[in-house]
Amino acid sequence: MTALELADGGAQVRIVDRQRAAMESSWAGGGIVSPLYPWRYAPAITALATWSQTAYPRLLARLVETTGIDAEWLQNGMLVTATSERADALAWGQGLNARVHAITPADANSLEPHVTLSEPPLWMPEIASVRTPRLGQALRAACLMHPRIDLLEGQLVALHGTVAKPEAIVDGMPLKSAQILIAAGAWTAGLLSGLGVECPIKPMKGQMLLFAPCHLVSRVVLCDGRYAIPRADGRLVFGSTLEDVGFQRTPDRQAFEELMHEAIRLIPALSDVPLEAQWAGFRPGSPGGMPWIGALSESLWVNAGHFRNGVVLAPASARLMADMMLSRTPGIDPAPYQPRNHG
Repeated sequence: MTALELADGGAQVRIVDRQRAAMESSWAGGGIVSPLYPWRYAPAITALATWSQTAYPRLLARLVETTGIDAEWLQNGMLVTATSERADALAWGQGLNARVHAITPADANSLEPHVTLSEPPLWMPEIASVRTPRLGQALRAACLMHPRIDLLEGQLVALHGTVAKPEAIVDGMPLKSAQILIAAGAWTAGLLSGLGVECPIKPMKGQMLLFAPCHLVSRVVLCDGRYAIPRADGRLVFGSTLEDVGFQRTPDRQAFEELMHEAIRLIPALSDVPLEAQWAGFRPGSPGGMPWIGALSESLWVNAGHFRNGVVLAPASARLMADMMLSRTPGIDPAPYQPRNHG
């Protein structure tokens, strides 16, 4: 998204990826276009999320028109159990696009008759989801088609030099560029370490399950930290774990059993639905979920560390990043997201 924003603004952009683009957390995430419990986050996170939620329909329409790939925007709302946070959630929702309503158990059952909840949920009718693998495919295709974007995939990348004068080494060869932007998610700290920058972004593993087409749920359901996300073809994504285990990617039996148990507890009819897949990805964990969006020097920029909110914060983060790199007046106050070299 940042590459498209920069190229639309007139910049020549080269994307360098160690594998096929958009295949890490961009592929693995569930695609809820909202922070899971948005009232828990700082106003700076809400600012990015609110901007992005408004921008998404226009962005996805552009991607369908230019690439023919539909990222499956489903704006059917979200049911969420908030337990002791109900008052905070209702207060947070006043006056925001993602409104929060208290509803009765009968209302909840009418919305999602196959879901079993332990308490009356809150209802957020504006919340949407996207199918993240298809969003990544569409963005990649749009970049390949853009006349000012060059995409290099399967390339090993390292940074040498200093923060003031960084040099990108791609497959052992220097890559000339006026400015370098690190948008490498959970791998950002490893890249920046080559310049002596100590960065707090680290991998936080998440495991997910995918159930075969069943059409049991029509909207996002969030309960006790777990979520069910319907896809347009009737498949159901259920997740997720949150594990601080470094870059240990293998899905495991313990997570499978835990997620399966909770999925069936929430949606009992899933006990009769075949499981199609289990996978793991790495969120770019950051303190308080606050991303780094900004400059470490005139030549070195970062857009990473969105933790569990990469999808919902991406459009606003990309626009803000491009505004700063292209010396435009930012539409969002950039101050809360500025990178700080801890080295």
